[in-house]
Amino acid sequence: MKLEGGERYVPVIEAIVQASIPVVGHLGLTPQSLHQFGGYRVQGKDEKSAETLLSDAAALERAGCFAIVLEGIPWRLAKRVTEALKIPTIGIGAGPHCSGQILVIHDLLGIHEGPLPRFVKTYDEMGPRMRKAIEAYARDVREGAFPGMEHSYDTNGDGKDRAPDR
Repeated sequence: MKLEGGERYVPVIEAIVQASIPVVGHLGLTPQSLHQFGGYRVQGKDEKSAETLLSDAAALERAGCFAIVLEGIPWRLAKRVTEALKIPTIGIGAGPHCSGQILVIHDLLGIHEGPLPRFVKTYDEMGPRMRKAIEAYARDVREGAFPGMEHSYDTNGDGKDRAPDR
């Protein structure tokens, strides 16, 4: 389970971990709080907020998180957090010094609309091709062309799977 937030969530994390459910923490820019931050705004830019983030990371590790996602924070801070912890850090917009990296699949494959955060790299523009395929599928369903009998199963009452008779 991924849980966004710092030290104030330690009791919740401890209870979840005690219930044998693995927890990954999430610090920095947290998507569920995106609008509270005013959009995609880098977090931990000043020393006070950086120290809070470092403290939160340590608290999440002590609470039992097996990893922490660091999103939208300066790379130097991500490096400090990664070096301070025994558990892995997973960066998304946190520079190259985390233990691992993640991108949202829709961003990576170009299945998005509108502006993207600076940290996103799009590897393909699959959006237009996907829209075309989805439109064709919807048209076939509306027109009764899909599914056809060749996409159906039949046992003819004897329990053996075979293509149905038309």
